[in-house]
Amino acid sequence: MSHSRQAMPALTVAAIGVVFGDIGTSPLYALKEIFNGHHPIPVTPDNILGILSLVFWSIMVLVTLKYVLIIMRADNRGEGGSLALLSLVIENAKDNPRLTWVVSLLGIFAAALFYGDSMITPAISVLSAVEGLEIITPALKPYVIPITLIIITGLFFIQKRGTGAVGLFFGPVMVGWFAILGVLGVLEIAHNPQVLFALNPLYGFGFVHAHPGLAFLALGSVVLAVTVVAIYVTYMVKFVR
Repeated sequence: MSHSRQAMPALTVAAIGVVFGDIGTSPLYALKEIFNGHHPIPVTPDNILGILSLVFWSIMVLVTLKYVLIIMRADNRGEGGSLALLSLVIENAKDNPRLTWVVSLLGIFAAALFYGDSMITPAISVLSAVEGLEIITPALKPYVIPITLIIITGLFFIQKRGTGAVGLFFGPVMVGWFAILGVLGVLEIAHNPQVLFALNPLYGFGFVHAHPGLAFLALGSVVLAVTVVAIYVTYMVKFVR
């Protein structure tokens, strides 16, 4: 018990670095894609509150209802993720060949979505972060992609050391990142307190009702803010167990 308590701070830092790291950046490029993507949403006060409401409640519902109450309770000997749960389901359905076949197809489909999202998310996250250099000066625009490639290559190079080592390395970085986000968020909310109206889900429903076509396109980008939760919840199961 004492050993587990001593290890808890290190596990907490590693969880912050691995599980929550991308959650702190995903909403940023999701909002950018919504208002400046291939199908940009007009930037109006009502649209902003509606989109923010959709993003906030999508994260809350998925994390609270789906992952905390359901996924976190589902594990295969302490292992989480599509493949671990697939092997558990197949084992329980081995007496029914037809059910085993259907479950296997669903597992392959889930794994394909997982791997596809795992390839897209790091590229989008790093690229969106590096694109912030253009805000400093447009002269840095030609260097955005080369810098992104260097960062991604370096990340995958050190990833071979294992999830725990990567988490411990990025944990303190992410603590600082979230602290900066918190300070900037409080300052902006103090400057524009009406943005808190987005916590009311009625603004999200109102946006969908008023602009069903735009809402459909926007939801394709809103999901970017929550897909990373599906990727890293598999690691959360291992940390908790």
